Amino acid sequence: MSSKTVEIWTDGACKGNPGWGGWGALLRQGRHQKEIYGGEPDTTNNRMELLAVIKALEALKRPCDVIVHTDSQYVQKGMSEWLVNWKRRNWRTADKKPVKNADLWQELDELVGRHRVTWRWVRGHAGDPGNEAADRLANLGVEQARSLASQ
Repeated sequence: MSSKTVEIWTDGACKGNPGWGGWGALLRQGRHQKEIYGGEPDTTNNRMELLAVIKALEALKRPCDVIVHTDSQYVQKGMSEWLVNWKRRNWRTADKKPVKNADLWQELDELVGRHRVTWRWVRGHAGDPGNEAADRLANLGVEQARSLASQ
């Protein structure tokens, strides 16, 4: 891995599904590190998992080699296995139903096109420091969304 490679750990959280949701991401390049998070009311865990990756890629200022670590098989398999067929079928599943969260998948697909991205699945809550940080940030996102709504 070169010092120009950006490693990103992402996570989504939802209190209720749908419910209050949060997303978080840890970005690391060499000695530099950045933490970002946010949240939304009335959302789903899968939307928050996707939004975490979207927000992390949006934070990059120029094209990069990127390794995305996610504990979401939905995100990892979606990008590595399912996306090509969804696009070929005009955002329909194999059984002809509309792809759920197509708006976010399309946004993520566009962002990924600006970088060279490698997808790595990590087991959640298994001690991976980057994943634990992303989980903490996603939960901060939930709390932020709740507190903004109560103001």
